Amino acid sequence: MFSRINVATVRVVTLSIIAAAALSACGSQQQSAPTASAAAASPAAPATTATTSAASALTITDPWVKTAKKGMSAAFGTLVNNSDADVVVLSGTTPLSPRVELHEVVESKGKMVMQPKKGGFVIPAHGSHALKPGGDHIMLMDIVKEVQPGAEVSFTLTLKDGDTFTFTALGKDFAGAKEDYQPGMDMGGDNG
Repeated sequence: MFSRINVATVRVVTLSIIAAAALSACGSQQQSAPTASAAAASPAAPATTATTSAASALTITDPWVKTAKKGMSAAFGTLVNNSDADVVVLSGTTPLSPRVELHEVVESKGKMVMQPKKGGFVIPAHGSHALKPGGDHIMLMDIVKEVQPGAEVSFTLTLKDGDTFTFTALGKDFAGAKEDYQPGMDMGGDNG
């Protein structure tokens, strides 16, 4: 009986080794000789890479969001584009607010006023775009909860190519810039 177990065990081990070798050989053949469908898919790969490269080339430095108890708040930081092409941010979202707008601050009748930024934020190739109080910023209307110092707030920006870029901003106390709201805009609450 002992010799039967050894013979059976040797057969199982031998078959396992042969099967493993066969699978390894198949895997190495597929790697060295791509299939026709993989070769046909290759031309599409650069388009996919180009689409994701806009978002992967975008970073943000020192992202922060103004503390607020209710009403409005705003997010700031510096968007940096490490690609060879301009990146355009068209819109943004955050769980903190049902309505997010990209704003600019311009002079109107001797006052600095906020208004939606037509065409979004353009971050030049190998350049940056500052989001700062008294300038371009991401405006949050009707925030759903208080923003306290140190709070982490997530944002998703939608780019012109349809890709998205996400980041987290920290709550920070700030007294506010001295701009007014563009007449006719519904922006009740604290200044941004």
